[in-house]
Amino acid sequence: MQILLNSITGLLTLLYPLAVYFGVNYFEPWKIACMLIVLLIIRLCISYSEKHWSRPLLFAGVLYCGFAIWNNDFITLRFYPALVNAVMLAVFSSSLLASQTVIERIARLQHPDLPPEGVRYTRRVTQVWCVFFIFNGGIALVTALWSSLEVWSLYNGLIAYLLIGALLGGEYIVRMRTQKHVR
Repeated sequence: MQILLNSITGLLTLLYPLAVYFGVNYFEPWKIACMLIVLLIIRLCISYSEKHWSRPLLFAGVLYCGFAIWNNDFITLRFYPALVNAVMLAVFSSSLLASQTVIERIARLQHPDLPPEGVRYTRRVTQVWCVFFIFNGGIALVTALWSSLEVWSLYNGLIAYLLIGALLGGEYIVRMRTQKHVR
């Protein structure tokens, strides 16, 4: 049940840019922020029982939604994707200073005995994701500040997800070709 609830709230959260795009004609900004805060609180409650890397992201989202409710301005709603990228960058980059990176922790779920070359590879992948979050977050910020709602929605509601998919797919292909321990 937890996996299903997490999947549904995750999918609805991913649809946030579309909710803003279509919601501007029907709802006040604070109502859209309330919808997002409910989803984030549900996800936070689901992840509360386990030590999960997404908790800082969810907590930052809840705080941001509180600000968006208080501010009640549509421009405020547009900064959420940039905030998500900034928090993800903080989580991933801070893990580079820890004994295990975020990607290594994920890899060890499937391969508990990750060899040293696998550890080096996961560190490199974590660095690639950090560069991605800088790039993607920068574009999310630019679209929030200087683009139309249509351009913002297109980038943050479609193009950014396609880029994430391309990075995930590209990394998978590289991993299959270079890492003996994953075959």
